[in-house]
Amino acid sequence: MTQVFRDALGPCLFPNGSVLSIGAFDGVHLGHAALIACLVETARARRLPPVLLSFEPLPRAYFQKATPLVRLCSPREKIERAAELGVDAVGLLRFNKALADMPAERFIEDVLIARLNAREIWIGPDFRFGHGRRGDVGMLERFAGTHGYTVKVLPVCEINQERVSSTRIRSALLASRFEEAETLLGRPYSISGRVIRGQQLGRTLGYPTANLSLHGRVPPVHGIYAVRVTGAGMRDYPSVASIGNRPTVNGKELLLEVHLFDFNGDLYGQRLTVDFVAKIRDEVRFASLDDLVERMHIDARDARALLQSHPVRNRPSL
Repeated sequence: MTQVFRDALGPCLFPNGSVLSIGAFDGVHLGHAALIACLVETARARRLPPVLLSFEPLPRAYFQKATPLVRLCSPREKIERAAELGVDAVGLLRFNKALADMPAERFIEDVLIARLNAREIWIGPDFRFGHGRRGDVGMLERFAGTHGYTVKVLPVCEINQERVSSTRIRSALLASRFEEAETLLGRPYSISGRVIRGQQLGRTLGYPTANLSLHGRVPPVHGIYAVRVTGAGMRDYPSVASIGNRPTVNGKELLLEVHLFDFNGDLYGQRLTVDFVAKIRDEVRFASLDDLVERMHIDARDARALLQSHPVRNRPSL
């Protein structure tokens, strides 16, 4: 069971020491996975817990409140992915005014040392921290001798001579380049969530859907998609999904609705993972429900064809 903590300050969580890595880790892509692999290997060799330290909300989202940040994963998905990669504890520090105003030197002393008892710190070369982003690799190294930890900097991860980054993945997804995004993530882009009760309009239209709330999160996908669903005993189940505000029925909340082909079971309360395969079209407002249903028939047909032409790729075992 992965330990999760939120408070930046407080009693020491790891009295015997820890090996940690710090960053946003949005999407936990291949570059992140390489960093975490080094973290876990080193921690196991030193018989210390590997700890992933991140922030919620992400600092970028905190500072640009007027423009919602497009996210690759939810906090829960970040924790689950870190656990799959062997991390023992995940810190999602509450990024608020107190943490934003904390000087970089104090972050080292009060958070990394007093709170986490860091013995080794793994970071990327451009990592910055503390008020005004004054903290960097050089500062961490200057404090290392005083506080008895070592700093390890992992080189940038590249694919096709381009850096693997969350920004690059967001751009690929916004342009519906799902194969590129999958290559950079090391797995299909997905959204996970628990099935909630909706208006059950889809059932009356002949297309019952499993509805997943996004809880205010803004994903890099919007429209109608061919997808595969895993969960509730299913694996890569062929489906069609809509993610948007449902303008034809005057919807307001951003919602992910998934129609599983030829499925009659009850999925309420189940946690599902929806893998995005290909985009069919943008979301539009139809003049009537009859027009909407007619288009849903076409979307279902197109989704089946797209899924047939995009076979499930073998996924690397963790």
